[in-house]
Amino acid sequence: MSTSKCSRCIGISLFSLSICAIVSNLLLYFPNGQVLDADRITDLVWFFHGILGAGILILLPAFMMLGAGGEGCCGNRCGMLLSVLFAVLGAFGGVYCVIISSLGLINGPLCDIGDEVYIYPFRNSTFMDNYLFNQTTWSICKKPENIILWNVVLFSLLLAIGMLEAVLCFIQVVNGLLGCMCGTCVRKRKTNVAGM
Repeated sequence: MSTSKCSRCIGISLFSLSICAIVSNLLLYFPNGQVLDADRITDLVWFFHGILGAGILILLPAFMMLGAGGEGCCGNRCGMLLSVLFAVLGAFGGVYCVIISSLGLINGPLCDIGDEVYIYPFRNSTFMDNYLFNQTTWSICKKPENIILWNVVLFSLLLAIGMLEAVLCFIQVVNGLLGCMCGTCVRKRKTNVAGM
């Protein structure tokens, strides 16, 4: 596979992943499908890790990679070099999403523990008694309904998307550097067979 085709495949994958990340982050603003006041939404959602980190910062390199992976063997090396720079930017976006998603999973959601008292009941728990490993503690959150499951699923999805995007961007850095140094495709040689 030529470096331009590889770049195009990575660009398509990153485009799809960034759309999934944006949708997942938007869903975190509506716990269990409910519209809540801004002060009753988990604070880490406001870091826009899926919208900005794994979304917009990935869309930029995805479009650049699709352009660098254009048809033909005359793709320019400058386009591949730019795709490397944008891939580094995308890798930072993916890592940012991984960090914020990890913190969201570790700290747990903001929820009502009764009498309209919204707190982070799991924020200071140790690793051994973390709510992720002890589902019996989930009953402490009364509202919004299923908030813990909602947050665990969406933050886990964003964590996986961010990791995959960072890996794909790293692959594009290597691919783009090869495209800059060696050219963007393998040229097919025509052989003339004498006497046929």
